[in-house]
Amino acid sequence: MNRFRARNQSEATLRSSPDKVWDVLTDPVLLTKLTPYLKHIEVDGKHWTWNLTHIPVMSATVAPTFTEVMTFDEPTRITFTHDPERPDERTGVDGEYLLRPEGTGTHVSIDLEIWCDLPLPRLSRIPVETVMHGVVAAMGRRFAHNMLRHLGE
Repeated sequence: MNRFRARNQSEATLRSSPDKVWDVLTDPVLLTKLTPYLKHIEVDGKHWTWNLTHIPVMSATVAPTFTEVMTFDEPTRITFTHDPERPDERTGVDGEYLLRPEGTGTHVSIDLEIWCDLPLPRLSRIPVETVMHGVVAAMGRRFAHNMLRHLGE
């Protein structure tokens, strides 16, 4: 097994108020509807288990399930940290969403690193991480589009 990573950093200013953006980003049912490849999220307090559909990565196909410790500092920060009690999981996410008022809207910045342990040789790092980055970027664009539509923007 080798660990491969992809990072998503982006920011945007939305017309919606911080409380409306916060409500979207903290609703596991709504997140499932807005996020491509996301089947469902199981919530157990601050532990959220994310279940995704099959995603092709080079010669492997992964159906990631990973547990995140979610920290909610309402209304400004959501932090994701892979649950250290789940070393058996081969995928995880570490990062944060930051929200701040911007006029009557909200400035949102995202910094997430997705990692996955795959049965692929270390030599395949560049092509695998290129594919991962493409999938993560496409998911982010689609999520943003769906979220803006949900917010009426």
